[in-house]
Amino acid sequence: MSTVNSSAPDFTLKNTKKEDVSLSDFKGKTVVLAFYPGALTGVCDTEMCKLKEDMEVFNEMDTTVLGISVDSPWANAAFAEKYDLNFELLSDLDRSATKDYDFLFEGLGGIEGYTCANRGVVIVDSEGTIKYRWVAEPNPGVEPNYDEIKDFIKNL
Repeated sequence: MSTVNSSAPDFTLKNTKKEDVSLSDFKGKTVVLAFYPGALTGVCDTEMCKLKEDMEVFNEMDTTVLGISVDSPWANAAFAEKYDLNFELLSDLDRSATKDYDFLFEGLGGIEGYTCANRGVVIVDSEGTIKYRWVAEPNPGVEPNYDEIKDFIKNL
C-alpha cells in the first residue's frame, strides 16, 4: 500500500507518444501524480485543465505533473490535444501503477466489470517518498483541493 512517508512505487508507463516514462526519471524533483478515471470525461477534463492552468506555479516550484489513467496512449493523446495540456499523460494499461497506489475503482458509470483509476493525487518528494495522498472516496466525481496541493508543495 502506498501511504504517506513510504517509498513511492516506481512505474514505467507509456506517454501519448508511446514512449516509456518512469517515476524514477524524475528523481531529485517533486512530482505530482494525478490519477484520473477517464480521458475526455467531465470532471477529468476540469481537473486536468486546472492542473494545466497551475503549471507556471508548479514549474516555479520545480515540480513535475504526471496524469495517469488506464486509457490508451491514443485516447490520452486526443485528450491532451483537445485541451492543449502541457504535462505528460501516462497510460496504465495493465493497471499496475493504479494498483500499487491503491486507486483502483470498480464499475465507473455503472459499467460492471470496468476497472479504472479512481481520482487521486500523490505528491512524491525529491527523494522518492510519498508526502501527500488524497483520494476521491467514495465518489470519483469529487475534485481535489488544488490550492492545498500547491500550498503543500510550497511547504515541502
